[in-house]
Amino acid sequence: MAALELRSLHKRFGDVVALRGVDLTVEEGEVFGFLGPNGAGKSTTIDIVLDYLRPTGGEARVFGLDAQTDTKAIRRRTGVLPDAYHLDGHLTARQHLDYAVDSKGADDDPAALLDRVDLAEAIDRRVGGFSKGMTQRLLLAMALVGDPDLIVLDEPSTGLDPNGARMMRDIVREERERGATVFFSSHILGQVEAVCDRVGILQDGELIAQDTIEGLQAAAGSGGTITVTLDARPDGTLDKVRGVAGVSNVAVDGRSVTVACPDDKKAAVVDVLRADGADVLDIETSDADLEDLFAAYTGGER
Repeated sequence: MAALELRSLHKRFGDVVALRGVDLTVEEGEVFGFLGPNGAGKSTTIDIVLDYLRPTGGEARVFGLDAQTDTKAIRRRTGVLPDAYHLDGHLTARQHLDYAVDSKGADDDPAALLDRVDLAEAIDRRVGGFSKGMTQRLLLAMALVGDPDLIVLDEPSTGLDPNGARMMRDIVREERERGATVFFSSHILGQVEAVCDRVGILQDGELIAQDTIEGLQAAAGSGGTITVTLDARPDGTLDKVRGVAGVSNVAVDGRSVTVACPDDKKAAVVDVLRADGADVLDIETSDADLEDLFAAYTGGER
């Protein structure tokens, strides 16, 4: 059974169309990265899945249950780290977790959950004095209450330092190993690339791509970059390199030229650089990362 299914999902706010027939399936046990530019409709989609908003058309189903009619059953199986959520500053971290445990009818130990997110020492501190990173850690601990089958993370890395971001990635991997499904929305593409099995890219309310990163690379025809080091500065050949079909970017650092292009154009780039008699001293290639793919699919520039 699929963990999450969206079928022809539409949402309109007055004259503004936020979602335009989104079809998406997330399988049980996978980590799915949900990407898109600001205003693409990611938060709207998540809000419909959690029944914070009602769709204009189409449906959302979680473990086969209708997101708008089976809300209570779905929420018992779902943990959520929401974007821009405001905690009660007068309550302690322990009290917030006690409330989350009670609301789920679970028996989790707040101290153990806070230890898992490296926040154990702040268990009896009021959250009004928490930093943004500490707040995110507490929200992640609350999302883990009751060992949920589906974990929805909306911009979970906001405010986290590098250690916190690493902790979050480790927990996502641990939850996948436990069998949970993780639906992961983030603007920090390196975080998504590090943990996700598949990704979907939303733009202007439409899902324009969904696949593994390898599949997106193949579909986009994006081969990443090639860096060629010559025995002299290549100033005279740069315009010719830019003229090679498929080349999207050319950068020069001394005698080294880095070119973004499909795999099948890399040999042509090297041939052009050699054309004026330059000797090639070194060649390095790299595959397109998720940032390159995001730019390729959404029309942005790296």
